[in-house]
Amino acid sequence: MNRIKVGKIVAEVATLALFLAFLFPFFLVLINSSKTAFEVTQYPLVMPKSWGTLFKNVATIWTSSNIRYPASLVSSSIITSVSLLAISLLSSQAAWALVRTKTKTSNAIFFLFVAAMVIPFQIVMFPLLSWLRTITGITGIRLLRTYAGMILCYVGFGVSLSIFMYHGFIKSIPVELEEAATIDGCTRAEIFYKIIFPILSPIHATVLVLNGIWIWNDFLLPLLVLGKGNAIQTIPLAVSNFAGAFVKQWDLILTAILLAMIPVVICFLLAQKYIVKGMVAGSIK
Repeated sequence: MNRIKVGKIVAEVATLALFLAFLFPFFLVLINSSKTAFEVTQYPLVMPKSWGTLFKNVATIWTSSNIRYPASLVSSSIITSVSLLAISLLSSQAAWALVRTKTKTSNAIFFLFVAAMVIPFQIVMFPLLSWLRTITGITGIRLLRTYAGMILCYVGFGVSLSIFMYHGFIKSIPVELEEAATIDGCTRAEIFYKIIFPILSPIHATVLVLNGIWIWNDFLLPLLVLGKGNAIQTIPLAVSNFAGAFVKQWDLILTAILLAMIPVVICFLLAQKYIVKGMVAGSIK
């Protein structure tokens, strides 16, 4: 009995230590956002003299013509929300079709999506740019430096993991529900949108949060597709404007990072229980 108690205490202490270790970077960002650039470089681990400096830094960022933070916030919101909507709809439909179609072809397509998850982005980033230019030349639809191109890339890179997660969840849904709906006269579209899609709520939350964190914080793909100095700038690209070749405004960089973190943290906290449920539900029938 004593061994069990000791084991629980050790586990709780280890959990608390891990929690503090993961929380420490956020703590550093918070306290250094309330300092001047000199204080950040000289006293990074010391508590700020005045928390009012945080509001001054926020005002500087919000009104800076160099970073254009409000416009960047709007651009990031548009790209993230539209990409997530497309990923959720397309991935859930594709996964449902692959699960309910019992053929070798559907299995091969599913494994192709799974295989795409292990391909490093660095391998495909330059062929991707060439492909976007080729599509623009053939169709006349401009994809580089536009919302359409950015969203298309995120959908393409995001559907593999999403289909994999939807696929595991849909396999736990009894096919008898769909058979009963068919007898009642429902079409395939009505079966999916009125029956299957609402049941997928837990996995929707998981897919949206995981992809949302990635899209919101991504830097490399927007840098390649949108470029710096473009009218459309995501928040990570805008924040990089504070880091010059010789001078880095760490107080403003950290404040901008803090502002960018707040929406993601709020969404994660609100959807936390759905994320856990969606991660485990696909493995339970």
